[in-house]
Amino acid sequence: MKTLSILVPAYNEENTIIEVLNELKHLKLDYNISTEILVIDDCSKDNTVKLVKSFIADNKDVNINLLEQAMNKGKGAALHKGIANCKGDFIIVQDADLEYDPNEFNILLKPVMQGKGDVVYGSRFMGGNAHRILFFWHTIGNKFLTLLSNAFTNLNLTDMETCYKLFRADILKSLELKEERFGFEPEVTAKMSRWPDVRIYEVGISYYGRTYKEGKKINWKDGFRALWCVLKYNTISK
Repeated sequence: MKTLSILVPAYNEENTIIEVLNELKHLKLDYNISTEILVIDDCSKDNTVKLVKSFIADNKDVNINLLEQAMNKGKGAALHKGIANCKGDFIIVQDADLEYDPNEFNILLKPVMQGKGDVVYGSRFMGGNAHRILFFWHTIGNKFLTLLSNAFTNLNLTDMETCYKLFRADILKSLELKEERFGFEPEVTAKMSRWPDVRIYEVGISYYGRTYKEGKKINWKDGFRALWCVLKYNTISK
């Protein structure tokens, strides 16, 4: 039986973390795939860790583990720790805020399980799925970063910055990833695109974005860092 490792980076997500874990607990995956859940807490200052520990204690039947960062380092650093410690055949990231619907994992798994793909991106900008209308300039920035990334990688992605990227574990574990914050997305895309004969697919997914009042954390500084990372990992640093 194949296993999907679900990495859940979390920082001050006490309002949504239990809802996310319950969604993952009751997840119904096709293809006879089991799940492994790794919550990587990025030194939260609220009750996130306490809630996760309580959930683990109350759900002995769920394959879930908590990893804790000694200090706050960023989403990318949390993912590095999750990647190093997960044991599944495939890896996907699930943000702890439910902007993305884990019930759509099956959509991303299909190309891989059919033996056609190695990496699958879930695009918020294609297909007929629900997409919350929020920030105009975020969308423009996302599309610009995706276009610039495509120009270097020679891919034709519509959503390079998406959280939902499903990887064959051996590919993702082989990449020497360095970015500790939101630069993870352009870095992993640049390095993954150079994997010999990699087969990349893109599928449409839903997106239930949240506002800053609701807890969104990415900001304009992260956008400029992402721009630098597109240039850095496609030209300067391999």
